[in-house]
Amino acid sequence: MALGFDDIPETALAWHRDGRGAALATVVQTWGSAPRGVGSQLAISGKGEISGSVSGGCVEGAVVVEAVEALDTGKPVLLDYGVTDDEAFAVGLACGGENKEMVVDNVAGIHVEMLTALKQARANREALAYTVNTKTWERQLMSPDDGFQARFRSDKSGFEDDQTFVAIHNPPLRMAVVGAVHIAQPLIAMARLAGYDPFLVDPREAFGSAERFPGETISHDWPDEALTDWGLDARTAVVTLTHDPKIDDPATQTALASDCFYLGCLGSPRTHGKRVARLTEAGLTESQIARIHAPVGLDIGSKTPAEIAIAVMAQITQVLRQG
Repeated sequence: MALGFDDIPETALAWHRDGRGAALATVVQTWGSAPRGVGSQLAISGKGEISGSVSGGCVEGAVVVEAVEALDTGKPVLLDYGVTDDEAFAVGLACGGENKEMVVDNVAGIHVEMLTALKQARANREALAYTVNTKTWERQLMSPDDGFQARFRSDKSGFEDDQTFVAIHNPPLRMAVVGAVHIAQPLIAMARLAGYDPFLVDPREAFGSAERFPGETISHDWPDEALTDWGLDARTAVVTLTHDPKIDDPATQTALASDCFYLGCLGSPRTHGKRVARLTEAGLTESQIARIHAPVGLDIGSKTPAEIAIAVMAQITQVLRQG
């Protein structure tokens, strides 16, 4: 599981099943310079254990107190911390200058079967939305086919109306890197730090070795086979780095036939021109080929492999967050 893809719902469910009791706090609205965004969660066990964060530290203590009470009463509560409130200063909001609302709920009251279904969907890389009416506390799970497509695409939780909060649970981000070249080493490290599960593909075993990429998932199959078996979806980025058409082109065609949200290919404009000609001859359309980001990465004057990796990660982030 990628660093940055939290397992807070799974942790809360495990604590509940262990008999420790568990509450979930979820940020439902923020203003100003909030260090944790809408949808961020904190799990609190009946023994005082915590996992996750809803504020970067400044209000966690106050939320834990509310969670213990929710465990005792079995009733959810909607908290509101405002910068003008004495309570806000007491819990530390003044230091960051943000306001926030959050829901604190007893896991037993979230309908354990619903949380179990959410856990299974996340494990299966299936997107789900968890909705809660903050007036009636009615809850339900919804797939992208049921609605909220824009929220799923933008990975944005929030209020749909003045009382219905929608928590988006998308699969974790993944990145397929084709070509175990020098650039791939810092790129994979940066991808992990940014919350991606990386997958390295290179049929040349001397390049894609465990010694050069310790602890990484590596495939020595041809890229079209490796990427097809691994599975590409709308939460996946693909980067090709070999400069070898025999390796890069099968990966590129496989990526263009998928729903991957990003495809970037290393090479100069002249190299990309030749790539376009080959792909056109192979039957790909102009609109398909236009999905390729090449030369890969933002134009920030990168020279070294690490700098190129920074440019690539910046462009992937830009496409993910801005479209």
